[in-house]
Amino acid sequence: MEEVQNEFSLVGIEDKSASENIVKPALSTWQSVWRRLRKNKLAVVSLFFLVLVMLYALISIPVVSQNSANDFNTNAGSKYKNLPPKSGLPIPGWDGKTTTPGAVDATDVYEKNGVDQNYLLGTDNLGRSVAKRVTVGLRISLFIAIVATAIDLLIGVSYGLVSGWLGGWVDTIMQRIIEVISAIPNLVVVTLLAMLFGSSMWSIILAIALTSWTGMARQVRNLTLTYKERDFVLAAKTLGESGPKIALKHLVPNMSGTIIVQIMMTIPSAIMFEAVLSAINLGVKAPTASLGTLITDGQNMLQYYPYQILIPSIVLVLVSLAFILLGDGLRDAFDPKMADE
Repeated sequence: MEEVQNEFSLVGIEDKSASENIVKPALSTWQSVWRRLRKNKLAVVSLFFLVLVMLYALISIPVVSQNSANDFNTNAGSKYKNLPPKSGLPIPGWDGKTTTPGAVDATDVYEKNGVDQNYLLGTDNLGRSVAKRVTVGLRISLFIAIVATAIDLLIGVSYGLVSGWLGGWVDTIMQRIIEVISAIPNLVVVTLLAMLFGSSMWSIILAIALTSWTGMARQVRNLTLTYKERDFVLAAKTLGESGPKIALKHLVPNMSGTIIVQIMMTIPSAIMFEAVLSAINLGVKAPTASLGTLITDGQNMLQYYPYQILIPSIVLVLVSLAFILLGDGLRDAFDPKMADE
């Protein structure tokens, strides 16, 4: 019998303790999200692009002010107005040459007008630097969108938590209020605020904040109704923790993924909303520069000087598209069904 047993050998794991070792590293929630987000190349590129845009907007504050972007030489307006982009390199379309109305061949406008300075993105019809105005416009548009989204976050999350946590008749009344607010067109709210406070940056922020928080509130309320019956919340109640403490310590961290994705979708909507309002003269007023006002000013010069509308439009599209792509990537990264750990 012993000879028969000796003919067999153990196949597989010889050490029992080796079978209990964890092959994959233990990752936290945020590490797992980042690991899945890195697989989405467009989302990663959008993330780094937005970081660079934010840094540029912050660093440019002491360098390019609103007054410098609005400044122009009244005594030499015809000399500096409508100069095409010029980089100093022989790049077609970026060499300071353009075909003036009525001419056939392209001419160097800088040499013709005796301008020694190169304007990287050209000038507008008043001789103001388009690069400076796009920089200030980008800064203002981002500021409006981020502040309005922050107010949206504060109101929406608080309202949704209270509505979902209390439930019952309180939840019913609060949801009916949301439905009434959602039924009011945003344009009506903006028009009323413009009549009360005038068309300004703060009236746009207030209008966006008053109308866009309902989507966040609904999302948070639905998640609160789901999570408040979970075991970890019941255990916290048993230990005597108060409702606000449970909400901040347990509910908000568990719904942070949905909140972040909602924010990423709200910011580009706010940027587009500001641009539309400025285009219909209900937003930021001239000479203050925003991406919306720059597009409005450039549309009058579209036929002869298309760069004046193309440059701010491209900036607006790229920033909004980056937020949307990053939001899509974060939505997939926070989705438990996408987990591969």
